[in-house]
Amino acid sequence: MTSNIRSYWVLPNCPFNVYCDQGVSIMLSAGPFEHIDFQQQEYVVTIILKRPHRLNAITWDMANEIHNVLDCIDDAFPEIRAVVITGEGRGFCSGADVSDMAKRLDSEESNDGNATNYPSVTMQLAPHFRRLSQPIIAAVNGVAAGAGLGIALASDIRIASTEARFGSVFVKRSLVPDTGVSQLIGALSGPGIAYEMALTGNIYDAEWALAKGLINEIVPLSSVVTRSVELANQISSNPPLAVKATKGLINNIYPDLQQVIEAEHLANQAIRGSEDRVEAVSAFLEKREPKFIGK
Repeated sequence: MTSNIRSYWVLPNCPFNVYCDQGVSIMLSAGPFEHIDFQQQEYVVTIILKRPHRLNAITWDMANEIHNVLDCIDDAFPEIRAVVITGEGRGFCSGADVSDMAKRLDSEESNDGNATNYPSVTMQLAPHFRRLSQPIIAAVNGVAAGAGLGIALASDIRIASTEARFGSVFVKRSLVPDTGVSQLIGALSGPGIAYEMALTGNIYDAEWALAKGLINEIVPLSSVVTRSVELANQISSNPPLAVKATKGLINNIYPDLQQVIEAEHLANQAIRGSEDRVEAVSAFLEKREPKFIGK
């Protein structure tokens, strides 16, 4: 498989006992994976984000691992017909890990003055979800904020628990939405809801999200993965070629998500060096209220 974003991450060992696109035989092992886990039940793979102590906040390494599993499913494991993604513990995904991002950006800037790699590997998750031929169901067990909201909205179907919460919190960190969120909210719920979520940075409960069309269904927390796998199995019982073609057709309702990702990234690059951005990150890490000055 030739990918236009392959250069954004280092491909670790494939988790499946198959031949990857590089033609190298890989042993079945979860060894390379520290931040995610996966389970296969017949035609369905469940990906589990495993940083519960950080509400499954995304690091560069976690993003790489997600990309790698999706690559292996698409390239070398076509018998998988549907994917479920969920989080371990109380959170689905609380967004990008600010501490990890700050360290990585500092390292990149000190090396070559170009802090582009970290945002790309995370932001590219949304188009990768869309590009995957198998349908993806997000089992949103807890908070889905920032880039975590992007992962949920980039999935094809969203089943939320009664404990799920949703927020585009980027503005609170002096950033514009990324991971496709600036487009995905409006595509699902209309521009008014997109403006409200993106400009306030508020957190909303599952009932609100259901009423606005952001999610498909609400179930008890204990049932969110079970219900998502059940739905994935229903999809998997249909002809795979028809399912994949149908996903591709429905994806056409979205404008070019890759262009949106690039526009989001450029907007954030323009803001990233501002005093307000520095204050937003410092206040978050120090657990205090920020003081913004518009510079």
